[in-house]
Amino acid sequence: MSKSIREYWPEYYDNILDFFKLAETEDVEIQDLETAINQLLNDQFVLTSGYEAIKRRERMLGIQADPTTETLDFRKKRIINRYSTKPPFTIRYLQDRLDFLVGEGKAITSVDVQNFILLVETAIEDAALFRELEYTVKATKPANLIYNQKTALRDEIALEEHISKKDINRQSRIGTTWRLGTTPFATLGPEVIIK
Repeated sequence: MSKSIREYWPEYYDNILDFFKLAETEDVEIQDLETAINQLLNDQFVLTSGYEAIKRRERMLGIQADPTTETLDFRKKRIINRYSTKPPFTIRYLQDRLDFLVGEGKAITSVDVQNFILLVETAIEDAALFRELEYTVKATKPANLIYNQKTALRDEIALEEHISKKDINRQSRIGTTWRLGTTPFATLGPEVIIK
């Protein structure tokens, strides 16, 4: 509040100490009221909402948030995503939603029309973001498509080849001294590394 409440009173209250102290406490109360009104207006919109308003919206949408691992900005983005997930759904719409969630080019969608497979390729490490991505895909995909997720955190794969062999001595021949339950079917020889 830019002006004190004393400025609105008649002048004969200015020299009375009780009214001076009353005006000081009233100014604090009016400032708190002004702050609460501004916060109420900010809470009307997701992007400017405070912590309590975000909690209320998550409760309304049935979202179980984890404030220890999820930032307030991510929680706001998730709420906006849930509010804006409305039909009709197309592959372009799904791609736009995923670009909004994880960033441009970090998630790629494609459809194998012949086999009815929806393929989503991502490279994200955040578990909460991945769960929201999965929720969005499952909420927007048609029932006749199979959702296939490809997640790659690295672009390189290293392979090593090892070849070894073991000789097997089979002891379960009919007509020999082999007895069921007393001697094993076969015994393995020592492992020989070839390469």
